[in-house]
Amino acid sequence: MDNRGVTTIAAVFLLISGIVVAATATSVLLSSNESSEADYEQLLDDAVDEIATYIQVKDVVGKYYEIDGKLKIQKIALLVKPMFSLDINLSELVIKINNGEQIALHYFDGESDHVGSHPLFEHPLWNYLENNSYSVLILTDKDSSVVEYGTMNKNTDMVYIILQLPQYLSLRNGDEMSITLITSHGIARTIFIEAPLPIKKVVNLT
Repeated sequence: MDNRGVTTIAAVFLLISGIVVAATATSVLLSSNESSEADYEQLLDDAVDEIATYIQVKDVVGKYYEIDGKLKIQKIALLVKPMFSLDINLSELVIKINNGEQIALHYFDGESDHVGSHPLFEHPLWNYLENNSYSVLILTDKDSSVVEYGTMNKNTDMVYIILQLPQYLSLRNGDEMSITLITSHGIARTIFIEAPLPIKKVVNLT
């Protein structure tokens, strides 16, 4: 049996273990007066969805800019990492953005760099972003697989996927949208975000 087979078997066992752990945790929640069956189902669905996708979304942040006299979120950064030590080829990862009226697809442009000492939203890599593309800012990549091959292959790899929203998808306060990570294997991972009050320019979206 080759390494891929061993890794796949290990991933299956981890998937089953994760589901069991999630089910146990949600059972405990149900035993409290403040929890409900809806809470149970949502938590279990989220856990299974994340595990089966092989990719975790750890954080989503955005930045407000003044566009045509209105404050809108134009830049978004998603902090992601592999769930297991499996290859996730970024050239095969598509980001779908849907605000309920319009859909935009973003593809990896092959550009990556370490975050370094740059502020996240002022990194020079933003200047090279084109429409319907995304780049990668690296936090951890011990074997340089992201830099050299555009592949996350360790569960310690962690990167920010950065993308600039088309003007027709820029977010004003209260606007909602879904972001779906479509991988070449596993189940697509969808998260939902809402633009909060622009009290600060940089805001959390999850």
